[in-house]
Order: sequence, then C-alpha cells, then structure tokens
Amino acid sequence: MNPILLSILVYIALQLLVVFALTRKPQSETDYLLAGRQLGPWLSTFSVFATWFGAETCIGATAEAYRGGLQAVAADPFGYTVGLVATGLFFAAALWRRGIVTLADLFKQRYGGGVERLAALIMIPSSLLWAAAQIRAFGQVLASVSELGVAVATAWAALVVVIYTAVGGMWADAWTDLVQGLVVIGGLVALGVIFLALGGAEHMQYAPVVAAVTAPGDGRPLLEVLAVPIFGTIAAQELTARVLAMRSASLARSATVGAGFLYLAVGMIPVLIGLGAARFIGADAEPEQVLSRFAQAQLPTLLYVLFLGALVSVILSTLSGALLVAGSLAAHNLVAPLLGGTLTERTKLRLNRAAVVIFGVAAYFIARSSESMYALVEEASGLGSAGVLVLLIFALWLPRVGAGASAVGALLASLATYLLGEHYFDWQAPYLASLAVAVLTYLLLSPLRRRTPIANQPAYFTEQP
Repeated sequence: MNPILLSILVYIALQLLVVFALTRKPQSETDYLLAGRQLGPWLSTFSVFATWFGAETCIGATAEAYRGGLQAVAADPFGYTVGLVATGLFFAAALWRRGIVTLADLFKQRYGGGVERLAALIMIPSSLLWAAAQIRAFGQVLASVSELGVAVATAWAALVVVIYTAVGGMWADAWTDLVQGLVVIGGLVALGVIFLALGGAEHMQYAPVVAAVTAPGDGRPLLEVLAVPIFGTIAAQELTARVLAMRSASLARSATVGAGFLYLAVGMIPVLIGLGAARFIGADAEPEQVLSRFAQAQLPTLLYVLFLGALVSVILSTLSGALLVAGSLAAHNLVAPLLGGTLTERTKLRLNRAAVVIFGVAAYFIARSSESMYALVEEASGLGSAGVLVLLIFALWLPRVGAGASAVGALLASLATYLLGEHYFDWQAPYLASLAVAVLTYLLLSPLRRRTPIANQPAYFTEQP
C-alpha cells in the first residue's frame, strides 16, 4: 500500500479510537448534542475554530485564490471571520442564556411549534450541503495521494465520517476538535514557512485593485459576496450548537471571538499559497488539488504526512459538526414532536444517531453530483439563512414585534427570493434581496401579532460558578 495513504488511514484510525473511547460519556440527548453544556475554554475555542475551518478554507480558498486572485477570496477567510466575531460579540451570550438545544427551539419559544418545524426544514438542507462539501474534499485528498478514483475515495470518506459522528456526538467531537485544531495549525504553519522560504511571496498573482469590488466571473458586488458568509455564519446552527455547549455565557462570547481571530490568522496561509502556487506547479493544475499538489512537491515526506493529517483534521471536524446539526434538527425538532409522549433519553439518542447516518448517506450523493466544493459552501451559507437571521434578531432583541404569521412569511418569502434570484433570474445580489424581503415581510405581517404574556416568556440560564 502507498505509505502516504497508509499514514492517513492510521491517523483516521487513531481518531476513531478516540471517538470510541468517549462513547460512554453521552448519557442523554443534551450530552450527545451539546456535551452536557460543559465545554471549557480550550475545548470551546478549538471546537468553534476546527468546525468552521473546513475544506473550503484549506482546499477551496486555495483553489479560488489560484484561479481568481485575491478578489476571489473575500468570503473566506475574511467574511467568515467577521461572522464569527460578530456572533461572539452580539449573539453568543444571549443564545446561551435561553437554555435551548437548537435555533429551532428558540423559534418554538417565540413563535410556536409550526415555525419550529418550518425553520428546521429550511436549515437542514444547508447543513447537508456543508457536509457534502467536506465529503467531496475528503475524496479529493485521498484521490490525490493514491490510485483510488475520486468516486471510490469519496465513498470511503463518507463511510468513515458517518461512523465518526454517529458514535461520538459532541463530546467526542469537541475533544477531537482540540487535537485536530492543533494538527491543522502545525501543518499549515510548516507549509507556510516553506512557501515563504522558497520565495513564494515574490510570485503571488494579485488581482488588480479595481477588480476587487466584484467576485470573479459573475460580477457580484462585494457587499453581496460578504453578506453570505457573515450573515450565514450568524444564522448557522453549526455555530449555535458550539455556543450552547459551552459552560457559561461569558465563555460563549470570548471563545467565539477568539476562534474568529484564530480563524483569520490560520486561514491566510492557504490564501497566500494559492496566490503563489502557479510558480511551483504551473497554471493548469486542478484547482481543488493545488494545496495538496504543492505540499507533495515541496515538503519532505514527514512534513507532508503532517500536512495531510491537517487536511484530514479540518475535514473531519467540519463534516462531523454538519452531520450532527442536521441530525439534531431532524430528530429533536421534527421526529420527536411527532412521536408525542415522553421519550426516554435512550430513544432520543437512537433517533439522533439514526438521523446522522441517513444524512451522511444523503450528503455523499450530493457530493458525488456537485462540481465545486466552494460553490457547495456558498450555497449552504446562503440557502434560507436570511429568514433565519431575521427571526433570530427579532426573537432575541425585539420580542414584542411579530408573531407566527410574521415568522412563517419571512422564512418562506426569503427562501423563495433567494432561490429565484440565484438559480432562475441570475440576480447580482440574490442574498441581499432575500434579506430585504425577509425584513419587509416580517414587518408587514407584524400587525397580525399577539403579544406574548410575560408569564409565558422562557426562563434563562445563569452563569455557573
């Protein structure tokens, strides 16, 4: 067997051993989905960082910088950094104090069960697309270092991560995030140092400054390009789950902000390599294999294995988080209410694990049919998140404005606007249009509201000693 492929498989096997060692920790649905709300500073920071620092940042951003220059990477890492920091500063503590499990729970508190289920149905496809992007990336990595075709490599990637996520839950995910985050930083820093030592900075292909106000190829304004990752991050259940798993509101705020700045610092390394990679591997390489090909050509075997471990790490972390979120929204907010009655914790755990497996298979087929990892991530961030963001803001900060009709109208109108503008009318700013429509629809329907009695307002968590 190829020794490099063998090294990757050994690394994956070690990760699985860690997961299986921690399987006894989750004893309830909250343990499984939110690690019992007990994550400390290190686990909290690296859980956010490793979950968000995925294949689109390493492989996708390198590919876009290689293909389109600096103007092509406004969304990642810059947009996502702003989204993470903004979530930490303005949303994390308020969400933590609500004592919820998912964003859909917040909408149930504020608008009722119908809005809870509708929001879950809208958010699940976003997590599936994000998971599909990671599976595609995993397949590309395995294919680039072995004789496996991309299709076979992608299938193996999906199988490994479905097992990884279904078994471990958030507890195992958080601990492996810490290990994987350290491996990511070590691998990319080593690659970045070698890139600079080889004179890569002298050969970077920057886009003309005048062109930096648009995304390459589609002419979209910079505001639209940035709005998708910023607002999509704030409204993402993947990030909310990490925030809710932390042990206090103050930690939720500080760890999320810290993870955002760490994301930017480490995320700049793949961008810089993408800008200068043509000097070393030519201008006609497969964009999504640029980072791996550059590392393979320039790194000694030991450092190359470390780099591949870093790639595998970011993919495993992000993919497991996305599948866990899709499963939680389906099992916790859709299936469990339909079953009615009082479900045992064991039944809830089984529902969540089964949902993870089902969505893992679905993400695999989406990955097989897609053509671009970066496009999958952009679609995941934009699909339905404008309506979710509007509901999130009104539920947290303007609780007496709007009701169920406002929420349903905003979710459906924004989703329809985005899909039509993105895939039918080819608008230049479909996301901004969907955001504007969501706000207007919510406000127009708000006269139909009924004020929620103070006695029915949700209880809040308090800081733990």
